[in-house]
Amino acid sequence: MNTHIKYFTFLLLTVFIISGGTLPAAAASSSQLPSPDKINYPPLQFNLPQTQRVVLENGIVLYILEDHELPLVNIKALIKTGTMYDPDNKEGVAELTAYVMRTGGTAKLNSAEIDSRFDFMAASAAIAMSMESAQVNFSVLNKDLDRGLDLLAQILIQPAFEQNKFELARQLKNEELRRLKDDPQSLAFREFNRLIYRGGPRGRFPSHKSLANIERDDLIKFHGRFFQPDNIMFAVSGDITKEEAINKFRQYFGDWKANAIPAKVPSPPQKSNAGVYYIDKEISQSTIISGQFSASKNDPDFYAFTVLDFIIGSGGFPSRIFSVVRNNAGLAYSAGSFYRPKPAYGVFGTYAFTKTSSTMKTLSLLNSVLENIQSNTITDKEIDWAKKSIKNGFIFSFVTPEQIAWQQMNIEYEKLPADFLLNYRNKIENVTIKDLNKVAVKYLNKTKNVVLILGDSKRFDEPWTTGQHILITPED
Repeated sequence: MNTHIKYFTFLLLTVFIISGGTLPAAAASSSQLPSPDKINYPPLQFNLPQTQRVVLENGIVLYILEDHELPLVNIKALIKTGTMYDPDNKEGVAELTAYVMRTGGTAKLNSAEIDSRFDFMAASAAIAMSMESAQVNFSVLNKDLDRGLDLLAQILIQPAFEQNKFELARQLKNEELRRLKDDPQSLAFREFNRLIYRGGPRGRFPSHKSLANIERDDLIKFHGRFFQPDNIMFAVSGDITKEEAINKFRQYFGDWKANAIPAKVPSPPQKSNAGVYYIDKEISQSTIISGQFSASKNDPDFYAFTVLDFIIGSGGFPSRIFSVVRNNAGLAYSAGSFYRPKPAYGVFGTYAFTKTSSTMKTLSLLNSVLENIQSNTITDKEIDWAKKSIKNGFIFSFVTPEQIAWQQMNIEYEKLPADFLLNYRNKIENVTIKDLNKVAVKYLNKTKNVVLILGDSKRFDEPWTTGQHILITPED
């Protein structure tokens, strides 16, 4: 007899004996059990813990959330900067600055000493640069908090930018660009971003030529311009009290003085460069990306468009694009949509990765899905599924104290309403089919789309015609 069957039989006999020789009703007749779909549960309550906001004398903003479950302190920071501030013809300065701040030593300790001390404490520290901000991630045991904060302060305030580490970072970035040619999807999305932001600072990216123009002194200037105490916010969570956090940050960051004029934030993009573009590459698959500007986070349409995007393609298997392009037509191994809402603008797009011989048919199907959505075809079932999924997923953004503190700090960074997080789920729930039909008509005009196709144009299922497309060559 199978071991699992023996074990189950033993358990059943045990229950039989304990119950006085009669099987429980549930075991005797499973038909008496209620259907899971008919069980009523009390509504879930979402009570978001509130961080404590403190502004230090030099302008540093702290968001503090205590949690003493583990002897660990997590610190995340946002700096008002980004790759959009790269100097002309020196694209890559922002990324290199962030990288070498961490790897290039400080005024007091060389890079090897910094690494050794972090390793000894089992602490982690990283600095990353994105388009519209820089982020710091730092984690240390409570017992090592003083030593850890001392190192973090040195890195942020007094980076040395060692020449050999700068040169290594530039070599690594050059190698990353070289390898990008062998990653069609990443290359396509980079070039799509370049096209949709064309003419603005968000549409410029590093190249071998721009990296060759960068010197160590450019990193020093960039750091001095943006890494200022009144330009940075810290989310502090974990095994630390509010009083301790304030005292420690005053101790290690209190002498940091602002000495630069705040940089003007580049205006948000206004109009995309609509058209069909392609990158000719002799490969067996095509990458198709199509998109345009859409609702910002501060736009009343934000909530309806979030639901609409989920139904169109970001909701996975049940979404329209996935069902039509992949499940029904079998034309793509991956297809969907994306929505990148920013405080002042948003970007919406669709994508598909398909074999070369079905390129134009796949693009046609992507457009047909959007056209169909515009024809008031959204169902009650779809909107209910989307709203439940979005609301449930939103809760998982607040699983840890670190996430909670980060989310609340980010609200201030993005200049969103203070009650944005508290009202998010209710506003998603209040979205109606009428709202979806309205934003579909408003934002899904395919004549405004920037369409990029990366693939072997000689093998497309439909030949190009004059004036139908624009060939572009990615920058090396």
